[in-house]
Amino acid sequence: MICTETKLKGCFVLETEVFRDERGVFFETHNKRRLEASIGQKVDFVQDNHSVSKRGVLRGLHFQEGKYAQAKLVRVLRGEVLDIVVDLRQKSATFGRHFKLKLTGDNKKVIFIPKGMAHGFLTLSETAVFAYKCDNYYHKASERGLIYNDPTLQIDWEIAEKEIIVSSKDAVLPRFNELFI
Repeated sequence: MICTETKLKGCFVLETEVFRDERGVFFETHNKRRLEASIGQKVDFVQDNHSVSKRGVLRGLHFQEGKYAQAKLVRVLRGEVLDIVVDLRQKSATFGRHFKLKLTGDNKKVIFIPKGMAHGFLTLSETAVFAYKCDNYYHKASERGLIYNDPTLQIDWEIAEKEIIVSSKDAVLPRFNELFI
């Protein structure tokens, strides 16, 4: 496994070895020992989530706070998304910065997102199948979010604003500076 830390401290891109032959392909999607050795911390995933989205659907930017904060391991099974991670850890040297990467079913890249970061993705292909592991259970009362088009963050979502489809819940999320009042 190749593990590369992103510009956000503690956030990593993971690339696994893919074995190809006349039958097809084989690769590991998760290996606890290798992951923990690569990122330098223990992580116990307790919940797997799966979504299917059409082109232009933007899910995020989401996080859970307090004792229900979640680390995530995200990947795309089919299609292509633009994945975004925003550092919300106030004592972090990268507080307020974001990282983005295209995840596809073909490139098989995985992102490890530590607790204290917001996450979202935009579907770029006709459809995308997205899967992620969480190290804490979903807790509705601890669910929070950040508006995707916050001017402070200056995220380039790489498609026209008029093409972006967000849920009614995500359309009214607070701005970055409203989170830290």
